[in-house]
Amino acid sequence: MNQTTQHQTIPEEIDRDSFEPAYNQLVNILRRKIAAGEYRPGDRLPSEAELCNLYQVSTITARRAIKILVEQDIAETRKGQGTFLKPLMLGNATFDLHGLQNIFSDPRTSVRILGASAVSASEHVARKLEVAPGTRVIFISRLLLHENLPIMYHREYLILDPTNPTVEAELEVTALGGLFTGTGKTILKRGELCIDATVLNEEESAILRFTTGAAAFRVEHIFYDFSDCVVSWGWFICRGDRLRFTTKVGV
Repeated sequence: MNQTTQHQTIPEEIDRDSFEPAYNQLVNILRRKIAAGEYRPGDRLPSEAELCNLYQVSTITARRAIKILVEQDIAETRKGQGTFLKPLMLGNATFDLHGLQNIFSDPRTSVRILGASAVSASEHVARKLEVAPGTRVIFISRLLLHENLPIMYHREYLILDPTNPTVEAELEVTALGGLFTGTGKTILKRGELCIDATVLNEEESAILRFTTGAAAFRVEHIFYDFSDCVVSWGWFICRGDRLRFTTKVGV
């Protein structure tokens, strides 16, 4: 077990005149100390009583600050021992979709509709859309270009509902542009996204004007309306050199 590390640095102070809650200031102070290396993985963090004494805060404020650090997966409590700084764990890393958001929000990105038609749902498509095989659905294919360079090939199946302006709405909504940029109205309540590594087949390489077998990302999506019914299922194929996922781990 790691021994408690002794720290002799002068503590930062809580700004009593700040609009920021004292517990949040205390969390940020501790995070800065962790980032500066004053506390290392396995070190015990100051107890509630020690925090109260160091920063002249109430027990409730100290307890809340510690709770937040635990909820942020920065620290862990051990019964009868205290609160300890957790080691860096890559398994806890999460990746956002800012790379996709940047593509859709860039004014130099344009969408070209390659085709839109009513087709009979295959068994696979029917399972995804939760309809009976043979049901008439809408198939749409699109090409996303950045400065006229093809970067993403999108194919999608939509529920065909004569009472709903589905095609008009979906041409905008499930292109993900509105979802990523937060613009436009949406008929969607929620969605599920799955990202896989893949390689371009002959059709995809021809559409994207890139090498067959080149690395790519496959972004599959299923969207639901406010009745929790499937609205659409489809996938984007994005050139591997045009999309990157990054994240930060640790404090």
